[in-house]
Amino acid sequence: MAGPLDGYRIVDLTSNVTGPLATMILADQGADVIKVEMPGRGDYVRSAGNSVQGLSAAFLNNNRNKRSITIDLKTERGKEIVFKLAQDADVFVQNFRPGVAERIGIGESELRASAPDIIYVSISGFGGKGPYAEKPAYDPIIQALSGLTSVQGGGDGERPRLVRTILPDKLTAFTAAQAITAALLARANTGQGQHVRLSMLDALVSFMWASDMGAHTFVEQSEREQRPASKIDLIYDTADGYISVAVNTDREWEALTRALHHPEWLDDPRFRNPALRTLNIDARLELLQEVLVKHSTEEWMSRFELERVPCAPVLTRTEMLNHSQVKANEVVIEYDHSRVGRIRQARSPARFSETPTEIRCGAPSLGEHTNEILMEIGFDEDSIAELRADSVIAV
Repeated sequence: MAGPLDGYRIVDLTSNVTGPLATMILADQGADVIKVEMPGRGDYVRSAGNSVQGLSAAFLNNNRNKRSITIDLKTERGKEIVFKLAQDADVFVQNFRPGVAERIGIGESELRASAPDIIYVSISGFGGKGPYAEKPAYDPIIQALSGLTSVQGGGDGERPRLVRTILPDKLTAFTAAQAITAALLARANTGQGQHVRLSMLDALVSFMWASDMGAHTFVEQSEREQRPASKIDLIYDTADGYISVAVNTDREWEALTRALHHPEWLDDPRFRNPALRTLNIDARLELLQEVLVKHSTEEWMSRFELERVPCAPVLTRTEMLNHSQVKANEVVIEYDHSRVGRIRQARSPARFSETPTEIRCGAPSLGEHTNEILMEIGFDEDSIAELRADSVIAV
């Protein structure tokens, strides 16, 4: 059974993580994603980090279910191929710095001349305007500029810290995938294509506002420095490892005191309601840590589950792979890649009852589908050979 985006074609000129992850989400959902890469070089991530047979784990994990074609965009015939691809496509995605696509000759106006109703998507680091617009952007730079590092550090007065995963890159990818499907839905209703612009900075600031910008929401309030978070996070030492416990409601707090055998905490004036427990968070978490370190993780899990206290063991990535909850839902799957052998990946997280997602193929080799794609858009074997001889394409 085909995925929900079966029948849509996406021309993908993105590289690194943000753009490729966005288009892989759509490819997992059935879209035909054509990854356009430079001959001989391809996406930088192909060779970055842990790799087998010249394909890195990072490339495999952000480019499955795609086809690859190599095109030299610096040549006029190369750009003509891109325009022909666009004529049969629904979406065109690029993540060049603002102005680069126009200088190359593949900006929105050029593409729309070939494909009037196409969804043209521009992903950037900082947005199309302002003093940072043309600066190079990497994940830690966006974390720094957005204020996320102060959140991770615990407060505006503390030393900033990075989130130890490329959150802006991946968050922008999911934002882009949602925006593309919204634009396709709008086109189905109106018949019009449009230009979707988004930046890593926009995506991250929007993401933070849901939970981390309370001190800056009410314009007339004088508070400008966010109240520091607790220096104690919700990872606790146990006698043999770690556990996470989180309670918010009065019912959960009462259940926690029963599980810990400390009913006297219910009478402590510092903890009588959620607001007071938040105000006195350091004292509350210190009390929890003093108790939790006395017994094993397994014993605490049993007690908490009996009282329905939200909790989980703190796992390494290796332990996560074998956890019963992960296995029960088949969150992680294995399949054979034609070039690198058996690989393990997370499945597409959205489960569609009538149009299920599937892994149709692993990430492609550089230019693996060049001939196939060119023949689909009208090139014959002789013309393909000529393009190859002139280094416009490579296979």
